[in-house]
Amino acid sequence: MGRLVEIEIPEAVLRQACGGDEAAQVVIYTASAPATFALIRRLIANRAMAEDLFQDTMMALFQRLADFRGEAPFGAWLRQIAVSKCLMFLRSPWHRARLQLESDGGAEYALSALVTPAPIVESFDIEKALASLSPTARAVVWLYEVEGYSHEEIARSFGRTVSFSKSQLARAHVRLREWFEPNGRQTCTTIQSNSKA
Repeated sequence: MGRLVEIEIPEAVLRQACGGDEAAQVVIYTASAPATFALIRRLIANRAMAEDLFQDTMMALFQRLADFRGEAPFGAWLRQIAVSKCLMFLRSPWHRARLQLESDGGAEYALSALVTPAPIVESFDIEKALASLSPTARAVVWLYEVEGYSHEEIARSFGRTVSFSKSQLARAHVRLREWFEPNGRQTCTTIQSNSKA
């Protein structure tokens, strides 16, 4: 499975799909669904919510397919739809209220959210490391580091300033470093030279 932005759909298939050809729509869905869901899942930690947003994204894709003018690659256009759906969810008052309710859910939840067990070196898991970030930080890291968005684009997407994007990324990098290098453990050893003068 490649990155969503790299997916290309032949123009003839797009025309047929716009005309209601179900076989062409299946081709588009089959080609784009795995990468679309993977992107949404990286931005949204909750699997059930990611599945809902994936369905919303695919519905929007087919509803807006006639609007695709080919000025950007198809995958980049679809990526923008998926990212917009995810960011609208992350900015929604409903999502913020749910996070607040979860954090007020009791001392046991709060403790488990704050105390993340240090990973065993042999079993580093990027998914768990990303899950240790706040939803906003997770989205900023993924958009910047993997999808190649600039700080300006991220700031625009969130309706915030460039410094918001930079500070979210910097704090996330610190958190991820702590995850992969717990207790300040050095990842390299110093080699001393035994040269004789």
